[in-house]
Amino acid sequence: MKQLAIIGPTASGKSDLAINIAKKINAHILSIDSLSIYKEIDIVSAKPSSAELNSVKHFGINLLNPDEYFSVDIFIDLYKKILSTCRGENKNLIIVGGTSFYLKSLLEGLSKLPDISNETKLHVELKLKNLKECYGFLYDLDAPYMSDISPNDSYRIEKAMLIYEASTLTPSEWFRQNSPKPTIENLNIYNIDVDRAVLRERISKRTSKMLELGLIDEVCALEKKYTRAPHAMNSIGIVEVLEYLDGKVTKEVMLDNISTHTAQLAKRQQTFNRTQFKGIVSAPLEELEEIILSQIS
Repeated sequence: MKQLAIIGPTASGKSDLAINIAKKINAHILSIDSLSIYKEIDIVSAKPSSAELNSVKHFGINLLNPDEYFSVDIFIDLYKKILSTCRGENKNLIIVGGTSFYLKSLLEGLSKLPDISNETKLHVELKLKNLKECYGFLYDLDAPYMSDISPNDSYRIEKAMLIYEASTLTPSEWFRQNSPKPTIENLNIYNIDVDRAVLRERISKRTSKMLELGLIDEVCALEKKYTRAPHAMNSIGIVEVLEYLDGKVTKEVMLDNISTHTAQLAKRQQTFNRTQFKGIVSAPLEELEEIILSQIS
């Protein structure tokens, strides 16, 4: 089987391109999008339509509820299962999306964790009742590692505590001794190269379309069902609508804020894609399909 990845900033046309190519090369699609993984976050995530999802088999979409936790290690396990499925069904695989950090993690791998007993898990669970104290303890123990972790990031603090309690090593030392192994090697990566002015215009139009499709109603329903606590509720498109619902901004300002913040995200994505991957092929959207088909045939 063949594998390839299509990356690019938000609103650059990745999904449509992936579907077109998948139909021509007998492929399934794996989404690497940090919002499309969630059910009910449809408009905000600019998820492919039901017809598009049915035209080509997609994975990594509509798997979790918005209040369920998702992380890169869960994604890597998901990829391994999908790879097995593709091999069993004699299908190729296209990885596509804007959360390129997940792709980078597939290429670089993750370090294994120490064996953690139930006794250690219970011991750490008790300590985590005072998250602030745990964070301070870990920061004093391993400042370089903890400086990249928020004092409120309970998941990563728990992971660091489990590593220390199970191995008696600081997280930095554990990861130094247990270097990661790549999950994928020799993957062809194609990047959509798009002018920022053009992208800003596309983002503005997409934001207006989201409003027409029922953006505000979707966010209201999410807040009512899940509250504002889940991490997914801090996403671009949701935060700005919540500000509008709180009466802090007008609808026009809400739309401007969504467009501005999305454009800022797109800029960060373009920088990440340009600097974090080696040997990628970058080309405008209208040229990339022909390039991909010519290289993988």
